[in-house]
Amino acid sequence: MGFLARLFGKDHTEEPTKEKDIMVKVAIIYYSSTGTNYKMANWAKDAAEKEGAEVKLVKVPELAPMAAIESNPAWKAHYEATQDVPEATMDDLDWADAIIWSIPTRFGNVPGQVKQYIDQAGGLWAQGKLVNKVVSAMSSAQNPHGGQEATVLALYKTMFHWGAIVAAPGYTDPVTFESGGNPYGTSATVDGEGNIQENKLDEAIANQAKRTVTIAKAITASN
Repeated sequence: MGFLARLFGKDHTEEPTKEKDIMVKVAIIYYSSTGTNYKMANWAKDAAEKEGAEVKLVKVPELAPMAAIESNPAWKAHYEATQDVPEATMDDLDWADAIIWSIPTRFGNVPGQVKQYIDQAGGLWAQGKLVNKVVSAMSSAQNPHGGQEATVLALYKTMFHWGAIVAAPGYTDPVTFESGGNPYGTSATVDGEGNIQENKLDEAIANQAKRTVTIAKAITASN
C-alpha cells in the first residue's frame, strides 16, 4: 500500500511497489562561505547514497564581490577549494524528487545568495513542478541561538508555497537530542576557528537524510 493510501486508509488491488527498491533522486543544495555547510552537505550526500538514492551535490552561486571574499582568508580558501563543485540551476529543482538544503543563517534568515536562487523558481512553481517535492533543511551559526531555527523555518515557508512536503527530522531518533536538539533541521554551532561544537552532528545529519529519502520513496511509490 502506498504512502497516501496508508495515510487515508485506502487499499489498492494492484501489486504495491516495494518502496525499498525505488531509486529516488536527491538534490543537496548548499551555500557556504567558509565551509561548514559544505561539510554538512557532504555528510547528507553520503547518507542519502547509502540509502540508495541518486544524489547531486550542487552549490548556490556566489554573489558577493571578490573584494569581500578576499577580505576573509577562510572564505577565500573555501571559495577556491570548491571551484569544481557544480552550481545549482533550476534544472536541479526540476530533476529532484527530494531536496536537502544546507545553508548558514543571515540575521535569522536565508543568505541573499539562496534567496536569489529560490526567486528564480517562479516558472517551475507556475507549472506545478515543485509540488510534492520532499524537502528538508539544515543550518549553522556562530553561537547556539544565532538564528539556525529561524533560518530553517524561513526556508520552509517558501517550501509551503511550493506545495512541497517538509521532512523535518523531529525527535525521531535520540541523536537529535545529542546533537543540539533542533527538531526543524540539524544545526551547527561554529567557533571562530571554524570548528563545529556539536557532538554527533554527522550522525544527526545522516538520520535527517535517511528520513528524507524514506519519505521521498513513499511518495514516489504512491504515484
